[in-house]
This record gives sequence, C-alpha cells and structure tokens, in this order.
Amino acid sequence: MKQLPEVPDLSHLKKQAKQLLRACKENDLTAVHRIRESLPSALSIEQPRLHDAQSCIARKYGFASWTALKAHVEQKTLARLSQEEAVLRWLKLVYGAGYDAPRPQLAIRMLHDRPDLLGDDPNLACATGNEDLLRRKLAIDPAWVHAAGGPLQRPPLVAVTHSSLVRDDAFADALLRCAKLLLDHGANPNQSWTNPDYPDWPLSALFGAAGQNHHAGMTRLLLERGANPNDNESLYHSMESSDLTCTRLLLEAGAKVDGTNAVGHALDYDRPEGLRLLLAHGGNAGHPGASDFPIFHAIKRGRSIEHIQMLLDAGADKNAVNADGQTPYRFALSYGLPEVAQMLRTSETDATLSREDAFVAACARGDSNEAKRLLAEMPDIVQKLSEKQLKQLPNLAAQGNFAAVKTMVEAGWPIQARGGDWNASALNLAVFRGDADMTEFLLSHGADWQQKHGFGGNARGTLGYASNNNAEEFATGNWLACAKSLVAHGMPLPPEEDDYSEEIEEYFDGLRAAAEPT
Repeated sequence: MKQLPEVPDLSHLKKQAKQLLRACKENDLTAVHRIRESLPSALSIEQPRLHDAQSCIARKYGFASWTALKAHVEQKTLARLSQEEAVLRWLKLVYGAGYDAPRPQLAIRMLHDRPDLLGDDPNLACATGNEDLLRRKLAIDPAWVHAAGGPLQRPPLVAVTHSSLVRDDAFADALLRCAKLLLDHGANPNQSWTNPDYPDWPLSALFGAAGQNHHAGMTRLLLERGANPNDNESLYHSMESSDLTCTRLLLEAGAKVDGTNAVGHALDYDRPEGLRLLLAHGGNAGHPGASDFPIFHAIKRGRSIEHIQMLLDAGADKNAVNADGQTPYRFALSYGLPEVAQMLRTSETDATLSREDAFVAACARGDSNEAKRLLAEMPDIVQKLSEKQLKQLPNLAAQGNFAAVKTMVEAGWPIQARGGDWNASALNLAVFRGDADMTEFLLSHGADWQQKHGFGGNARGTLGYASNNNAEEFATGNWLACAKSLVAHGMPLPPEEDDYSEEIEEYFDGLRAAAEPT
C-alpha cells in the first residue's frame, strides 16, 4: 500500500488512473495484473474501463473506492485553506450559497479535520449549537442576542435555526437548546435576516426551521414562543418536504394559506395529501395565486384527476378564464389531458375548437394520426400557431410528455421554441429531467445544445446542475445517457474543473484519456 503525499492532488491521481488504463489498452501485462489483482470482479472484463483504473488507484492508497479517495482529497484541500478562507467555505457548506444547497455532512467532516476552525467566535458557534460559548457571550453582553454578526451578518437566532447541521442527529439537540437559550434571553422569535443578494426578501428564523430545514422541534419551539407563522415564506416552502409535520404546525398556529401561493406550490409536487391539508385549512381553490388560478397550475403540472377533483370540490371554477382567455377545459386539452378536460367541460360551445387549437390538442395527447389529418387539411397550420401555442412544445417537455414532444416535432413544430418556468428549449428541459430518450430524439431532430435558456446557460450547464441536484426529484433520470447523447451530437467536452455527477465526470475523463496521444 502506497502512502498519499501530504498535499494530494486530485488531478495528479486522475492522471495516474488514465496512465494505468492506457497501459492496459497497450496490453501491458503488469498494468493488467495490477487492475485484476486489485479488482477480482474485473477478471471477466475484456477491456478495463476508467472506473476500474480509478478504483485500482484508490485501493493502492488504501481506500475502498475512488469516491472515498476523492472525499479524502477534498477534505485535505479544505484543510489547507487559510483560516478566513476555511471559515467562509465552511459557512457556505452549512447555509448554502446561491444555487448551491447546504452540504452539512461535508461541513461536519471539515470540523473533524480542523477542530479549531471556529475558535471562540459566538456567531460561528450558533451554527453548531455550542451552548457553553453562547452562555459565556450572553453573560458578558446580553444585548448580543439582538445583534447581527459574523461573516454573514446573521443575528444569533437566525444563525441557529437556519443551520443545516440540525438535520444531523449529532447536532440537532444542541441547536434546539441554543434556540431555547436565545429565546430565554430575549431574542425576538420573529428575528430575521436579509440576504444582500435579495434585499426585498427578509428571511425569518421560522423560515429556517420550517421552510428550509423542515425541523419539527425547532418549528414548534419558535411557534410556542410567538413566532409569526405568516412570514410570507415558511408555509410556502414547507410544502417542499414530503413530511407535512411542519406544515401542520404552521397551520395550527394560524398560518393563512391565501396570499402565500402555498396551494400552487403544493401542486408542484405529486403529493395529494399536501393539497388536501391546505384546502382543509382554508386554502382557496378558486382564487388566483402568484401567477394563475390553482386549477390551471394543476393542469400545467400534469396533476392527477384526484388533484383536479379536490380543487373542484373546494370551489374551483370551471368557467375561470386565464390571462390567455382560456378556460380550464381548453387549457387541459392543450396539455394533452382529455380525461381531465372532460371533467371540466361546461357546454357544447366550450367544446368547439379552432383548427389550430384542435391541432395543438391532438399533438399534446400524442395523436399523430389526427395531427397528420389536420396538417393535410391545412399544410401551413404550424406557421399559423400563436407564440403561446408554440410554447406547448417546451411546456410538455417540462412535464416529461415524450409522446407529445415526438408528435409535435414530427409535425414540424419549431424545435427551438422556448417556454416552461425558465424560458427554456425542450432540449434543456429534457436534460433537466434526465430524460435520455427525449434528449436523444430532440438532438437527432436538430435541437442545439448551445441554445440559451432564461438564466443564460445552455444544455451543458443544465446537465451539470441536474446531474448533481435532481436525482431525488426525478428518480428515473439518466443524466449519463443524456451526456452521451449530447457528446454524440457535437457537444465538446467541458473543462475539467466543471462540476458533474461522478459517473458523468468518469465518462468525460474516459473520453479525454482516449483522445490523448499515445
């Protein structure tokens, strides 16, 4: 077993793996023997892969896997940062930053590697639940409980309740005790903090507990001490958890559903129980939320008949009209939901569609025969579609409706049409979902991976974000297959420093290794 250098370099370790793989391809028996000795499972493999070479390198240094070796190197890298750099890096891991979610387990490992990292700073102690340090600070400076401080300028109670370490059992009780301590010493239960990047959106201590960390104990404590459940954020974001305990606590404490768009956010998830809970506590199914009536939002998200029926039972209006002049019936047809549309039909007049609307409806439900018939009657029908109608291609891609996307593209729909929540092409939305079949189909029909979406990125950037963040939401997503399709259709390999899931990085590394001169 070889010893890693004191300052390991991941790029150097990657090169070692590539060199080992190259030697195997050149039938270097020593290299082949090294891999097969380290990986008995590789004995039946005719041609080792980069993954095998990386695993071999990891075991050479005493690690069970390449993943474990990478984690060790990352920890060592963090350990080499200056004190100020390390603290800022640690705070980002604890609280998240920008689009980067908190990474509490890496923050905890960093503390193990640098136990003196936080020193005796009480503002940093709030993030870990260091009760003794907080007590000492309060004893000499009682007013500190009200003051914003530390690198992020958070007031103490907000720093405690927003800490993602509360998700770890080793820290949860200590953080809860610290929150109680601060409240006992006069902290305002409605204490808030404003992110300088979003100055119009103050975030309460309660939001950290209920909307971000979904911690029932912390939420209950704050509400018992008088936190206002109507802080414009907590109820809405509590819907993001499949555990509705925090939502129930907020509602029982008097949280008002109307005005929060919580009903709309509940419809962003395929969890009927969340919608049922909000409607039972006064959620108004017939009142427009942030962007539209709930009935339209449910259709846009492709929700079930159960969701639609709940909304109707709670007073949703079948005759409501959205900003585009559509009724729920027509809107459902445009999203390829004929059964839902039938539930929402109100009159024979409502059932009369223009040829363009009928064409969109046929494509949306994947009825290629009807789409072809209408095309034969009106060959220029695609050119006559409105901008709103053209957006149904990306809108349905966002739902994962491959049958509709396929029918539309084959009928001549402009593949570059942009829509969805972030003004993206169908390709960007397919990659976001990890929908490999849809991605390959769109690319083979001329979709451009370089086309920008509403946030200024392209499909390569979407692949990086989605492969690292979307596995829980899209359980069947296959971002590796998406990556292979993108490369096969002309996307160049990204810079090595770009961040992708491990299996995609392995795939890209393999392509780089194969392209290197022998």
